[in-house]
Amino acid sequence: MQQGKKRLIRGMDYFKGFIEANGYFVDKTLFIKDVLDNAHQVMLIPRPRRFGKSLNMSMLRFFFDVTQKDSAKLFEPYKIWQEGGFYTQQQGKYPVIELTLKNVKEANYKDTVESLKYLIGELYGQHDYLLDSDKLRDYEKEDFKEIMIGEAHLIKYKNSLKKLSNYLYQHHQEQVIVLVDEYDSPIIAGYRNGYYREIITFMRGFLGGVFKTNPYLYKGVVTGILRIAKESLFSEWNNPGVYTVLDYQFSDSFGFTETETKKMLKHFNLEDDFELMKEWYDGYNIGDSTHLYNPWSVSGYIDTPQQGFRPYWVNTSSDDLLKERVVERNAEETRSDIETLLLGKTLLKPIYENIIFPSFDYNRELLWTLLVFAGYLIPVDKTNKRIRELKIPNYEITTLFEQFILDWLNKGLHIPSTLLLQMVQALTHNQIPQFEKYFKKIMGDTFSYFDVNQEAEKVWQAYVLGLLAISSDEYIIKSNRESGAGRYDILMLPRHDKSKYGVVIEVKAMDKEATQNQIDKQLGDALKQISKNQYYKELIEHQIEKRIELAVVFAGKELYIKPKN
Repeated sequence: MQQGKKRLIRGMDYFKGFIEANGYFVDKTLFIKDVLDNAHQVMLIPRPRRFGKSLNMSMLRFFFDVTQKDSAKLFEPYKIWQEGGFYTQQQGKYPVIELTLKNVKEANYKDTVESLKYLIGELYGQHDYLLDSDKLRDYEKEDFKEIMIGEAHLIKYKNSLKKLSNYLYQHHQEQVIVLVDEYDSPIIAGYRNGYYREIITFMRGFLGGVFKTNPYLYKGVVTGILRIAKESLFSEWNNPGVYTVLDYQFSDSFGFTETETKKMLKHFNLEDDFELMKEWYDGYNIGDSTHLYNPWSVSGYIDTPQQGFRPYWVNTSSDDLLKERVVERNAEETRSDIETLLLGKTLLKPIYENIIFPSFDYNRELLWTLLVFAGYLIPVDKTNKRIRELKIPNYEITTLFEQFILDWLNKGLHIPSTLLLQMVQALTHNQIPQFEKYFKKIMGDTFSYFDVNQEAEKVWQAYVLGLLAISSDEYIIKSNRESGAGRYDILMLPRHDKSKYGVVIEVKAMDKEATQNQIDKQLGDALKQISKNQYYKELIEHQIEKRIELAVVFAGKELYIKPKN
């Protein structure tokens, strides 16, 4: 590494340590200016996971914290220091309360309370210099000690943030800045584990106390993934400013812009990888900022470019909620919608500004709101309409949706992943008899699951698409697209290796009473349709020289396959 060259640091949310370790910092310091300029006293800013929320909150702490006056040197190289005297004078001026709830995901309410008590005790411990303050009364110091060592009554913990803001104000004679990161983590865990009412009651008082009619508060900034409904949580707050992924304020404060991403790639001598970086991690729209990149994924690739591009998002509670909806037996419509998205198409869905978790039990449409706020889908249109046109932002998220479908095939239909892999490999290596054997084995194990109606052809086409999803690392899978003189049913386009086979599949459905002669004719007609309409034209345009043309006919629930000789 050359002298003074900024180095890549991943997973460190401690701003001071990050800068002092010479970490490559994507300059988001104008977020500080936007917080100061914002008309609201309290700001709630939900953003997807791994979008830099925690590092930004730590940055706010080190800028404002009165106990960190020497931190000015951390900010001098960055944009905030060029904004003039008013802003630089705010550095090191205010007492700061910083609390992250990201790891409060316990399986029951009792453990959640213990986890919260421990975190609050640690928070008080960070300010234990107040025990030597001549501004606090003796009984206040006793309350402080009880909370710090974990021996206070739960009611005192419920009011602990407001109490701490009072103590800090008394000592410093300056209003307090309160930063709460991932506020909804314990609420999501509460919903999933059956203690939602208990945790929402605690959080309503815990956060409401410090954010409502608090004379000691200067500014409050709260981050998370979701906007919990006002009647569930925010009724105790003083009308906070709420800025979701649909709003324009703070639109480029989280996530990397395209300019920032290109600059980072150049710094690490990877600028030639930009186009693939764009395919994998670009596509997020927040407010009026487009072409935003997932910071965790960008840094993940830069860390180990020799491993190639890959998905870096890990499982979260949001993922679990989606998986639960996808694998349910009566979730055919949801799975069909996901398959539509996987084909690169859009969906029109209602998006609700607020989330009331108990509504998930009966309102399946809330799933799409969760997916938008969690970063899995983006709104294509920029209007404020309740009905939004949604799509998958990039290939990384495509792989996650594909995995959800594969989980359904494995857990819902009990199809082993190894059997799926064998089937797809046989197809893509032009081993059609083996492909047919594996396919019929899968059909024999799962056909009773399906209720094939008058939409039989669409049902089977969607089923085949789901089975082929396992090949998405090597193939772009398309359906019902224009190619040549018509629309093919399914096309498999090699993603990078042009020496691989391209595949065109035409799917037909017949009555279960069809004779063998009728089935043979349908197979032949399907192959003629591919040839006549040149459904393979897209393969030729992408310089794919080898191709497989395949007819697939379902007679009732019996499968017949014929390749072009």
